[in-house]
Amino acid sequence: MTTFIGDYKCRLDSKGRFLLPSAFKKQMSQGTNDHFVIKKDLFENCLVMYPMEEWERQNKIIRRKTNPYNRQHNDFLRRFFKGTAEVVLDANNRILIPRRLLEAISADKEVVLAGQFGKIEIWSGNAYDELDGNDEDIATLAENIMGGELDETD
Repeated sequence: MTTFIGDYKCRLDSKGRFLLPSAFKKQMSQGTNDHFVIKKDLFENCLVMYPMEEWERQNKIIRRKTNPYNRQHNDFLRRFFKGTAEVVLDANNRILIPRRLLEAISADKEVVLAGQFGKIEIWSGNAYDELDGNDEDIATLAENIMGGELDETD
């Protein structure tokens, strides 16, 4: 799984395309092709973009944990896959985001691409700027999540 490092402001052209930062392109696995899946995030008002290899890994996890003949699971699957789009990096290293997805996060002229484990979050420029909490907030989160006993196998 690729860990994408960094966050980058990108301008959207009139068609909704942005230039994939070269740093992200370099961080992708050698065998990774230029196909991605973009969807609305489950928890935040942003989009997530998965390289196809990671998208397939996520699908394996979902397949293991769901039964399409269970009504609740089927509802989850429908909602999870709703609005997904496969996109391709063009010859100029641009990605076209479908207008409906840009509208879902109120992105207009600028987006911020933020790297994570296996995915890139896509935020409207304004929404990303509002994420900055104070240092005490992140310190408290770090302590609550990471402050337990260390697993020496990592």
